[in-house]
Amino acid sequence: MANLQSNFVGIKSPNPFWLASAPPTDKEYNVRRAFEAGWGGVVWKTLGEEGPPVVNVNGPRYGAIHGADRRLLGLNNIELITDRPLQTNLQEIKAVKRDYPDRAVIVSLMVPCEEEAWKAILPLVEETGADGIELNFGCPHGMAERGMGSAVGQVPEYVEMVTRWCKANTRMPVIVKLTPNITNILNPATAAMKGGADAVSLINTINSITGVDLDVMAPMPTIDGKGTHGGYCGPAVKPIAMNMVAEIARNAETANLPISGIGGVTTWRDAAEFMALGAGNVQVCTAAMTYGFKIVQEMISGLSQWMDEKGHTSTADFVGMATPNVTDWQYLNLNHVTKAVINEDDCIKCGRCYAACEDTSHQAIEMTEDRVFRVKDDECVACNLCVNVCPVEDCITMRTLAPGEMDERTGQPVAAEYGNWLAHPNNPASQAAE
Repeated sequence: MANLQSNFVGIKSPNPFWLASAPPTDKEYNVRRAFEAGWGGVVWKTLGEEGPPVVNVNGPRYGAIHGADRRLLGLNNIELITDRPLQTNLQEIKAVKRDYPDRAVIVSLMVPCEEEAWKAILPLVEETGADGIELNFGCPHGMAERGMGSAVGQVPEYVEMVTRWCKANTRMPVIVKLTPNITNILNPATAAMKGGADAVSLINTINSITGVDLDVMAPMPTIDGKGTHGGYCGPAVKPIAMNMVAEIARNAETANLPISGIGGVTTWRDAAEFMALGAGNVQVCTAAMTYGFKIVQEMISGLSQWMDEKGHTSTADFVGMATPNVTDWQYLNLNHVTKAVINEDDCIKCGRCYAACEDTSHQAIEMTEDRVFRVKDDECVACNLCVNVCPVEDCITMRTLAPGEMDERTGQPVAAEYGNWLAHPNNPASQAAE
């Protein structure tokens, strides 16, 4: 039987599924319900320093992007860090950790970029018995305008500086949450590592406007006729998040930096993909907000069954397995040739593959008078567009040509003449070398 127990930078939990710092982890009531449902850990919604309370808007806080079936693809929020008193949060964190000692309780923090502010809050969090802290360097709205959140995360020198302050003033593991609103994720990741971070978590939300109310001509969500940019999350951001996780995991300088993967994790498969790319565990928010806390039970059972099928006895067995196969375009094998194949028995004759290929691609699909669709191998460049637009799963597949098999498009055999673009005669660098 697969063992889902997780040990992330010394923080143990019964499974690798944590709830991310967000509304679902805002209070004791929510967190207790989450733990009863089966979550392995939580990152408590971001706490700020003692002082005047944070004031959130009382109008709509969320905007959304839906698919055609009203499935939630992306969620935009303009909510700030916790607006509950610091002492109330600390008391509740202590009570929860006391009653659930086997679960991971991480506390997200955001205070002004001053060492004294961090030195003041760290011992208060330590006293709760929490397992670690997460530095919120990612929030792109509201707090960023106050010099916190992504305003810190976008400046590597600040990331390193604050991380160093925290490592010097607490015994707890320090996880640095990175903003995706940056050109190169390696810069803040390297800075966090230099500051002594035990791990990084990513991604935080992406700066966004999800829609415009065309009646009042203001961004949504709209507050009294005005709107603002917010943080975008959910299934739509998963590809961006996985790329950034992979960039850190495959970079020589940051390869050993533990990663907590965040961004659109909705199913066990999403989690397995993040972990295969190098994440030690995953954090979830939008899926819980969409379907409720019990969704973790499907994640647990699904991941466990898959691990059994693959022969993995622990999550550590497959963490990072896909990382070596992430490479730069120039190293891809140019001799690998595939062709599209349409299964006529499964085809519903909708014509989407034909329309897409004929109008926007390589005119490699023909349609007969009785609407039978066939691939013209001599024109097919294996772009995969037909596979992606077909509404019937596995109706169109890609067949790999064997070495030596004739490529009808070029009239040449498929042979290992040059393995990648670096050796290709059309590459200017290759020509210059000759």
